[in-house]
Amino acid sequence: MDITSSRVIGVGRVVGAAAANALADFRATYTWYSWTFGWLGRMLCQVTFFALIGSYLHSPGQTRYLVLGNSVMTCVIEAMTVVVSTSWERAHGTLALLAAAPSEMGWVFLGRSLQWPVSGCATSLVALVLLDPLFGVQFAAARLPTLVVLVLLTAFSTYCFGLFLGAFVLAAPAVRNIVFNTAFLVTMAISGVQVPTGFWPFGVRLLADTLPATHGVAAVRALADGAGPAAVARPAACAALAGALWLAAALTAFRVSAQRARRHDGYEFAV
Repeated sequence: MDITSSRVIGVGRVVGAAAANALADFRATYTWYSWTFGWLGRMLCQVTFFALIGSYLHSPGQTRYLVLGNSVMTCVIEAMTVVVSTSWERAHGTLALLAAAPSEMGWVFLGRSLQWPVSGCATSLVALVLLDPLFGVQFAAARLPTLVVLVLLTAFSTYCFGLFLGAFVLAAPAVRNIVFNTAFLVTMAISGVQVPTGFWPFGVRLLADTLPATHGVAAVRALADGAGPAAVARPAACAALAGALWLAAALTAFRVSAQRARRHDGYEFAV
């Protein structure tokens, strides 16, 4: 076995072990009842709220725009929860051990909060497939597999962006909720969820282009409009590229954070 293969297997084991902790956290946080009638119900109400704005404006086009954008946004919001959960290790007192371990800390955190994008995908797909038809948006059965892929891509690429922010929240865990709320609200505002990205000035549009959600939402809209494969694949590829770049940035940020901790005697407890 060559060095590259050995490294890939090692990284896979680290991510897998961290993901097992993520699953345990999710089971401790939700039951099927609380997730369905608590979290899922809340998100469906949020999507319905924005869709009704379009209905009250007597604009089928606006209704369609809002219900699609906000249905995809549900997976974005949940994936961004990694900003908050990344700091949990510091409260548990395990962060110093992670910094001292031979494995890269970034790979641990990549797996540590995987419950959020997985759950977010389920929420978003329920909204898109079951709620959106009530507002005139329906996906042909042949397009459902593509829809699943696009939602997965949007959630996990956004998760990489949230992971990058989470690396900085480690240094100031008290602001984790502020960073989380600011990040997803800005994303909701500028990424084409509520209004087209062209509504914003050039500088804001440039910022929106760095967000995976902007391209994921555009890809789902193209799919819903019956566009050809190229029109769907183009924004999907942009979302994948943005996610990969944010993941590389996140791994670098965690590496730098661990190096600083080793130089300054580790991480202290923080809540």
